[in-house]
Amino acid sequence: MKSLRLVLSLIWLILIASACSTSEPGVAPPLGEFEKGVLIMNEGAFGVNDGEVFHYDPSSGLIKEDIFRAKNSRPFGGLIQDMIEAEGRIYLVANTGKVEIVNPKDFGLIGGISLGLDITRSLVVVNQKLFISDWGPYDGDYNNPDSYVAVVNDLNGGPIAKKIPVSSRPEGLIAAGNFIFVACTSAKKFDVISIATESLVGSVDVEGSPSRFFVTEGRLFLYATDDANAYFHEINPGNYVIARTVKIPISNPTPIATLGEGSEVLIITSTGWPDYVDAVAKVSVNTGQVINPTYYTGSGLYGIGFKVEGKEIYVAENNGFQGNGSVSVLSASGQKVKNFTVGKGPSGFIFK
Repeated sequence: MKSLRLVLSLIWLILIASACSTSEPGVAPPLGEFEKGVLIMNEGAFGVNDGEVFHYDPSSGLIKEDIFRAKNSRPFGGLIQDMIEAEGRIYLVANTGKVEIVNPKDFGLIGGISLGLDITRSLVVVNQKLFISDWGPYDGDYNNPDSYVAVVNDLNGGPIAKKIPVSSRPEGLIAAGNFIFVACTSAKKFDVISIATESLVGSVDVEGSPSRFFVTEGRLFLYATDDANAYFHEINPGNYVIARTVKIPISNPTPIATLGEGSEVLIITSTGWPDYVDAVAKVSVNTGQVINPTYYTGSGLYGIGFKVEGKEIYVAENNGFQGNGSVSVLSASGQKVKNFTVGKGPSGFIFK
């Protein structure tokens, strides 16, 4: 009887402990170390391949460096081109031909793709599959006639199942309706891939060199540039026809841009070498007007992000790739309220 009472007591204690450790219904589990704050993508230096990710806590001002290396006990080992969060994972896309997949909670490695890629640029997750834009190899004249979108049939990476040929130098992708849209910058087109058949079903010429897509107020736009204009091509996702084009005259727009408040877009402009007179311009897609061509000015502006909470703007500066870059935090009025040092070639953000 004493043994039975002891066993019953132990079972009771286990049940109590289990009940205490289980989250109450409707109560979210505690956030992981990197599930709040700001993730900062540092591209790294060309030829060194030392891209890394930093974490910044706005409330404390604490910066944690090289969080991929710290968690996985090895360097990232590539130039980070894009950083995408989807399906409970963060995908770090290196334009040196690989993708590393990490857990958003602690940046522990989940998987990756390292075989069969060339010059990877971005990716989109659709139907539990990865679609990765890749320039393909250079030819003898440094062109990329054999560009493609690689398909991987597992969210955690693995082998490439197929390659879908697309127009030259694909960049940003987006899934809308029954299609995946691909911005092909060198060809000055957007290509259309059927999600059902995983094959190319359309290719549409556009003004300017396209780089990425925006969805604002429920409308799909393709962003493109030339030396004197920014273009926002509104696409009907049902039949991939361009419904209208908003052409905004602005000098030296770059592909680096982000959605701001409402239908506003923040665009980095640059005169390029040798002067590098750079600025953040604010434009309106609705009115087609430049709201402010010099909302912020600097040199070596290399990335931009809009933090909805507080309406803050984060601007990354590369310092000419001479050592580490920096990030400036701007208020809604465009005033610099904070500046801090980050890694080499900072170029992107994920806000938590």
